[in-house]
Amino acid sequence: MKKILTALATAGLGLSGVLVAGPASASAQHAPEYTPPAPQWAQCEGLPTGIDCAMVEVPLDYGRPKGQKIKIAVSRKKATDTAHYQGALLFNPGGPGGSGLAYPAVMESRLGTALAAQYDLIGFDPRGVGSSEPALSCDAHFFDPVRPDYNPSNLAEELSWVKRSKGYADACRRTYGDLLNHMTTVDAATDMDQIRKALGQQQISYVGYSYGTYLGATYATLFPNQVRRLVLDSIVNPDRVWYDANIDQNHAFEGRAKDFFAWIAKYDSTYHLGTADAVVEKAYYAARAKLKATPAEGRVGPDELDDTYLAGGYLKSRWPLLANALSKYVTASDASALLDAYATYGDSSGDDNGFAVYAAVECSDVNWPSNWTTWHRDMWQSYRTAPFLTWGNTWYNAQCAFWPTRGGHAPRINGNKIKNALFFQDTKDGATPYEGGVVMHSRFPNSRLVVMDGGGNHGLTGRGNACIDDIWKAYLTDGTLPAGKPGPDVHCAPFADPVPPAAASALTKSATPQADDWVPGER
Repeated sequence: MKKILTALATAGLGLSGVLVAGPASASAQHAPEYTPPAPQWAQCEGLPTGIDCAMVEVPLDYGRPKGQKIKIAVSRKKATDTAHYQGALLFNPGGPGGSGLAYPAVMESRLGTALAAQYDLIGFDPRGVGSSEPALSCDAHFFDPVRPDYNPSNLAEELSWVKRSKGYADACRRTYGDLLNHMTTVDAATDMDQIRKALGQQQISYVGYSYGTYLGATYATLFPNQVRRLVLDSIVNPDRVWYDANIDQNHAFEGRAKDFFAWIAKYDSTYHLGTADAVVEKAYYAARAKLKATPAEGRVGPDELDDTYLAGGYLKSRWPLLANALSKYVTASDASALLDAYATYGDSSGDDNGFAVYAAVECSDVNWPSNWTTWHRDMWQSYRTAPFLTWGNTWYNAQCAFWPTRGGHAPRINGNKIKNALFFQDTKDGATPYEGGVVMHSRFPNSRLVVMDGGGNHGLTGRGNACIDDIWKAYLTDGTLPAGKPGPDVHCAPFADPVPPAAASALTKSATPQADDWVPGER
């Protein structure tokens, strides 16, 4: 490691870039009592009629409840079936950094009109997100194309990305200062309890996806008596937050990439990229090298390609569109479909609110390695067997090595006091690998774990799989849970793999995203 130590010192990056600005937020369970002012509801701008929005004012620092306040944007579609009223049902789409304001409209269709009418459907933008105030943004152009290649070919290229990541952390420090001390999952969970109070509810029900599962589990740990029903879908491993969780993702997404390449090979008569997955994989990386040399229209280089094709690891219904784009680029040197795919799935330029909140939460929840030699060792080890995502994921998180606040002490997730909970997990989930569901299930002794075997999708409920949805809706209707069994309680068959369009048209028109293309927690 002597070479990298010397290079870091020469580059002026030091061995530890952390500038400790003070301890993380006071533990919410010991925070003084606070009750928010009554929210003022009005029709939400840009959302369907009947969905109201309001701001819920909360303390920035729950250790100082009379001090500075921030505002959490909340949306509500009130229950219309008052005879079967079930209270408030909150939703979080993950991230961290995902906006939830539109969820009352989204979830009404997923739950079905009759069940949705029994709840006040509640969406919200967690602190720092979207319509909440303030909304974080450290460098709006951080993701503008074309960026330096994620995959360093030498130490100098690696250190250029280290410098870029440190620059992002420094920009956040300059812009937000002490606010970054109060962006943890514990803070967000405590905000949820203020939303509960603002709604006048003794208890809330909750559906969380992806990172939203960790947020929900944290809420249940801190405020168990306020939980009525709890659904966690595509579950974060609470034992791995957050550095280790990202390494786990590298390997899980590698498996999804290989499944994608094998699927393309199965349909070689349509895509003409090879009849073996290894041949298709080679074609992908050859295209990547070509784009590094000459980015398509100055917008899609190797990073932009990786970001675009990562979308296929979240949802396999996207495979035909992505395969078509790759085929046209490789076989006909036509980048038009590739550019369209990038615009649909990979383009994050011009607005980094989601990324800024992602960083502020994950970098603050726990301590990350601050010595770059640790990252260097671990990421090269990961890259040897998981090249598809490792370095892209590294640079999505490397700012945490230089984050200007000390990591907090995340509470140990404990669901012993939760009377019933329902969890969903896919065995091939790339973003939240399967083991997360198993571990979380063990932390909630009265939970049930429903497993989809080998589907590979991230976010299972409300997508039309009868096995999944019947269980989900029964629980939210009257609290019914499946019978408990050792290990997973229920196994559901996976969604079928997609079928490409007819060979005659596959390369003459681009597939379009399906109507149900939303994925929780997708970056």
